[in-house]
Amino acid sequence: MAYSTEVVRRARARLAQAREDRESENRQHLAQAYAQVPRLREIDIQLRRTMAQAAQAAFLQGSDGQEQLAKAREENLALQRERERLAAEHFEDGYLDDSPICPICGGTGYVGTAMCECLRELCRQEQKKEVSILSGSKETFSQFRLEYYPDRVDPQYGASPRAIMERNLKICRTYGLTFTPNAGNLLFVGGTGLGKTFLSACIARAVADRGYSVIYETANHLFAKLEQAKFSPSEDTRREAEKFTACDLLILDDLGTEMPGQFVTAALYSLLNDRMLAGQPMVISTNLNVDEMSRRYSPQIASRLHGGFQRLTFVGEDIRVLKNRGF
Repeated sequence: MAYSTEVVRRARARLAQAREDRESENRQHLAQAYAQVPRLREIDIQLRRTMAQAAQAAFLQGSDGQEQLAKAREENLALQRERERLAAEHFEDGYLDDSPICPICGGTGYVGTAMCECLRELCRQEQKKEVSILSGSKETFSQFRLEYYPDRVDPQYGASPRAIMERNLKICRTYGLTFTPNAGNLLFVGGTGLGKTFLSACIARAVADRGYSVIYETANHLFAKLEQAKFSPSEDTRREAEKFTACDLLILDDLGTEMPGQFVTAALYSLLNDRMLAGQPMVISTNLNVDEMSRRYSPQIASRLHGGFQRLTFVGEDIRVLKNRGF
């Protein structure tokens, strides 16, 4: 699962802070224990001495070395038992436990070159926060209200808007809750105020909850960032642009609301082509139909959007208008 550099940076910073907090707490507990039970300080000094003696004895040859090593080990174990007894008598369980914040990686976040689960969990949390900030909402599938959509059959579709949207909701929920890197692409098509952005945000949160990296951007913001990376290149703008091809799921909201132009057409074609060739899923929402896409961008882009995506048509009345009426 590919997390952006910024998500990993924030997660590593949180882990480092947690490790520092744990070490600081351990030092405070030990200082308090030494003050309350001075014998504990003496024991710890003796423990370090016996460990040094054992290390020296390990290098000696013959029976003398073995005898000294056995003596150092015996003394060390006796000191450990005394320390445990004193700790149990004077302090609550775990008060003098100086184990690292993660028993697997020691709090470094990595086992060899592989990311430890402790750091991976922090990445998941940071990813979910990033999705929440980008989408500007906390929508969930359970909050989607089908009663906003008429239950009468629309002759144009041969079904009621409610039935169509119920099917869309089911597809989106399944997509988000069972997402994998080969989940495929979704294209949301329909007028304004019909729930495209809402369900896009629901998918973003559900996929992030599963531990995958999600980038949620409006078309206007995405193309602005790509343009900045091209014409005002820097390390920051390069990282921003790379996120759009590196993430597990890219959600592009409101395609067609950005300022049109040759750069946008070229950037969109490149983005679609790169992610589709790599098999990286996308969810795109738009108010444009296939003819409008062909005229606004190019026939090649329209072909990719309608040939490489599962199309979900959003129908009904503008929910914002209905809410203003007090529905």
